[in-house]
Amino acid sequence: MTSDTNQIDPAGRSALIARYRDGHAEIMRSLEGITERELDTPEAEGEWSPRQIIHHLADSEMTAAVRLRMMVAYDQTEIIAYDPDLLANVLFYDRPIEHSLAAFQAARESTAEILDRMSDSDWQSTARHSEAGTYRVASWLDVYSGHAHEHANQIRRARATAQRTA
Repeated sequence: MTSDTNQIDPAGRSALIARYRDGHAEIMRSLEGITERELDTPEAEGEWSPRQIIHHLADSEMTAAVRLRMMVAYDQTEIIAYDPDLLANVLFYDRPIEHSLAAFQAARESTAEILDRMSDSDWQSTARHSEAGTYRVASWLDVYSGHAHEHANQIRRARATAQRTA
């Protein structure tokens, strides 16, 4: 992506879509063989545990999926920022992770199908973000293509912390 135009060329777009599509699998790889103790141990004080990360990913991905759909369907739709820490505190992030993993996967897969079919004009769609101002579909893809991978690495670090402190 180039910062001056905030656009992605078709080859770059394909690479980011592939990375986006791989996000759920990357999370599943990071969770392979996880114990309950690892699931509830954060990397450091004040950080989220792997369990909380999974619930965050479900909430974030469902929000992201709706945002993309609104940007493509409506000209200059408004996107309202949200506080992920607030959601973690009020949406019971201590619950089992299975349904959140399923929600994350379903949102990713259905959104990837849309990304694959978008026209050049769809890729020009923008929204008004309550904090970031003009928000482009290319920006959306840039953010969400790496989001799950970043959290998979956070899960791996948290698991390593749990193993060191066992």
